[in-house]
Amino acid sequence: MEKIASFTIDHIRLQPGVYVSRRDQVGAETVTTFDLRMTSPNEEPVMNTAEVHTIEHLGATFLRNHPEYKDRTVYFGPMGCRTGFYLLLAGSFSSRDIVPLIQQMFEFIRDFKGEVPGASPMDCGNYLDMNLPMANFLAKRYLEQVLYGIDDSRLIYPA
Repeated sequence: MEKIASFTIDHIRLQPGVYVSRRDQVGAETVTTFDLRMTSPNEEPVMNTAEVHTIEHLGATFLRNHPEYKDRTVYFGPMGCRTGFYLLLAGSFSSRDIVPLIQQMFEFIRDFKGEVPGASPMDCGNYLDMNLPMANFLAKRYLEQVLYGIDDSRLIYPA
């Protein structure tokens, strides 16, 4: 079998950033998959499931309510390796195109207080596995260390 595209990226050199992982044609529409890498693979500890789950709930809520992107959001969810998230948007976008959206989303996550949307037994299959303070912390870290002042070294996969 051929390696899938995401397994061909050099995860030793990959740093946190916002990358176009792939573009696919689905009927007449292009779907752009983004790699929102929050930790340095194989260098830093991975994120724990509780904060990943919380970021997933908050990020999906933000995106599905965004005035410009709610109808373009196909999927937002965690990578199995717990080093980041995938965002799939209908349309052909570059990493630079969505930096303002990603900044807004992580500011929302950083500043969120109160009950996490969908964190109830009726709405979620693992509603107790949440860690809002850690999700706030990780969002703040991603904003400060990566998203604010981001340049091409964090927007284009390493060759």
